[in-house]
Amino acid sequence: RGSGGEADPIDALGRAMTKILRHEAATFNLDLRSDGYCKVDELLKIGMKTRAGIPLSSHSVEEVLQAVKQDNKQRFSTTREDGTLYIRANQGHSIKEVLSDHLLREISSTDKIPVCIHGTYKHALPSILESGLKVMGRNHVHFATGLPDENGVISGMRSSCQVLIYLDTEKAMADGMKFYVSDNNVVLTEGFEGCVPCEYFEKVVEWPSKRVI
Repeated sequence: RGSGGEADPIDALGRAMTKILRHEAATFNLDLRSDGYCKVDELLKIGMKTRAGIPLSSHSVEEVLQAVKQDNKQRFSTTREDGTLYIRANQGHSIKEVLSDHLLREISSTDKIPVCIHGTYKHALPSILESGLKVMGRNHVHFATGLPDENGVISGMRSSCQVLIYLDTEKAMADGMKFYVSDNNVVLTEGFEGCVPCEYFEKVVEWPSKRVI
């Protein structure tokens, strides 16, 4: 995110917006459309304090736009309709009313995603190898289109991940698994009933050593 750290008001605003727009809209009676968008002025009526101790309702539209602009993973999109400004989180939702076909663009060919990688941690690997990649309370399993240190890879996995799982997208798509891409170029899938089975793993490697596990 921004360089100001957790106490930076704009960084803290971005973190709060991410949490609300991905997971907690209903908690604050915030009306999200099926494409994830809500009105910015409605978002700014929420009294919840950010990590900087500032209520959202004390922030301005200009500060919201600043938080969107400085987010280094491009987590947000904005649009203006009939003079009204809307905002959404680009991916990462657990809110079931946000629909994949409305929020995201479906990927029709594996040519669009020649590399599809899920980043995780060593402690999680035994469970993953036993039962597959699960959505874990979110709407999708997330994948990046390249390695964490490659130019252009801004989102889709944490830079601190220790294990990379490469997906055989050709096999998965042939079997009917749907894939989508978000506005910030994260690849997402619901898998089959919320799970991407291990049979679709192409390879699993340690990161950053790239040693095959």
